[in-house]
Amino acid sequence: MSAVQTLTDDAHEDSGTAVVRQLRGDEVADAERIMRVAFGTFLGFPDPAAFGGDSDVVGSRWRSDPTRAYALDVDGCLAGSNLATNWGSFGFFGPLSVAPAHWGKGLAPLLIERALAAFDAWGCRHAGLYTFAQSAKHHALYEKFGFFPRYLTPLLARTTAQPPLGATSPFTRYSTLPAAAQIEVLAECRALTDAIDEGLDVTCEVAAVQRLGLGDTLLVHDDGGLSAFAVCHYGAGTEAGTGNCYVKFAAARGGVAARTRLDAVLAAAEAHALSVHATVVLVGVNTARCEAYTATKARGYRVQAVGLSMQRPHAEGFNRSGVFILDDWR
Repeated sequence: MSAVQTLTDDAHEDSGTAVVRQLRGDEVADAERIMRVAFGTFLGFPDPAAFGGDSDVVGSRWRSDPTRAYALDVDGCLAGSNLATNWGSFGFFGPLSVAPAHWGKGLAPLLIERALAAFDAWGCRHAGLYTFAQSAKHHALYEKFGFFPRYLTPLLARTTAQPPLGATSPFTRYSTLPAAAQIEVLAECRALTDAIDEGLDVTCEVAAVQRLGLGDTLLVHDDGGLSAFAVCHYGAGTEAGTGNCYVKFAAARGGVAARTRLDAVLAAAEAHALSVHATVVLVGVNTARCEAYTATKARGYRVQAVGLSMQRPHAEGFNRSGVFILDDWR
């Protein structure tokens, strides 16, 4: 499926054709470069291409599932990309980028429409995105597609040099389990998130991290079974970058001891970060999940950047009080 648009300049003369199609493997490196330059330019980096360091967002997501990566083609040349993520009943897209030379031509909507078509095909009932909190232009663009600005989503960091907070609860690395046990764990992870929000399923992230060697998934159990888990990227060529352990998604079973369970999985991430020589643990959390945000800051995590989560429809989903989930949709 592709979207086509005839481009016009300020004089309303034909200036080319834009097509959205699947991103090819031989284009991934260029798509990553365009994304870095676009974001770095918007943020005012002296060297826009330095945005993101040695992390690899486009590449790792493309390798996870090439069918969910979309290329913007202008007159046969790559000019941008977007990546859609399917978490069962929930979908989000990004990073969406258009090369600065093509800004102001109305191309971003083509990439948005392609992602929304994917959400419809997957049966997602809730969709979201992460964007610049300070950019009214971005908010207005996404509002045209039914996304509503709801809550801020800070990215927080804690150094592994900080003293540990209490004893680390026992945890298991998904990568150390035999194949049969991994299948059982995926079912447990799916059941845990489904209990928080019906249909929410991030097992694709667990499987991708294992298959592609991006990091590991940490599992904490108690007498009730799986109590919490964290999908972690670490190192160059992942979504984390050198020196970082990035918790892409973590969830703790709800109930009276939910905060204790979240503390346990964060402690596991901090201990594991040390073992893989990461110096910083990075997490994101939507501030609508007020208890999770408070618990994360109480562990010594400090805000490094703040983005805005926009949602379609204008509904809570799993961004609400009493939910102990960490993620950021970047």
